[in-house]
Amino acid sequence: MGNREDLLVGARRCLQEKGWARTTVRDISTAADVSMAAIGYHFGSREALLNAALIEAIDEWGTRLGRTLGSFGGVGSSPADRYEAMWAAIIQSFQDDRTLWLATLEALIQAEHSDELRRYLAGSQAQGRRGLAALLLSTPEDEIPDAAPRTLGATQMALFTGLMTQWLTDPAQAPDAAQVVTGLRALTGVVTDGRP
Repeated sequence: MGNREDLLVGARRCLQEKGWARTTVRDISTAADVSMAAIGYHFGSREALLNAALIEAIDEWGTRLGRTLGSFGGVGSSPADRYEAMWAAIIQSFQDDRTLWLATLEALIQAEHSDELRRYLAGSQAQGRRGLAALLLSTPEDEIPDAAPRTLGATQMALFTGLMTQWLTDPAQAPDAAQVVTGLRALTGVVTDGRP
């Protein structure tokens, strides 16, 4: 590997171990075993390097989660069982990839100061809304109705983000997949006829 690749690996390790805000240029330099000046040469700034490292990590995680979700639920299982299995896989990701999720939340704050990072995160959210809608409709992404990402996909994304924050802050009290499904059934009753 060259210095640029070493810096990305070091920055990713720092994001996992220290998070965005607490990672310094010296931390990255030490983790990568590369001079601090190399950060400026290859990336221009600490922030640009952390952006690149986070984007790389999110892309890898997204591919991994996509494969997991693409195979959720057993053959012959009901839609409700498949939906619960999907949320069980997502919740497992909150546990397995905790440091990445925390870094992603920090990146949302940092995106206020980086147009590049904001555009990337907005694009990832759009892709997530479309992917979730397609998954739930069992339809290829390019065939789903235009409204599906803004309705079904956006609602799932909101649920996803809310669950993530609960699992990151208080996993002992956060709902499991079965409780999510039960809660949605109760919510559907409230919305349709006023009774849970």
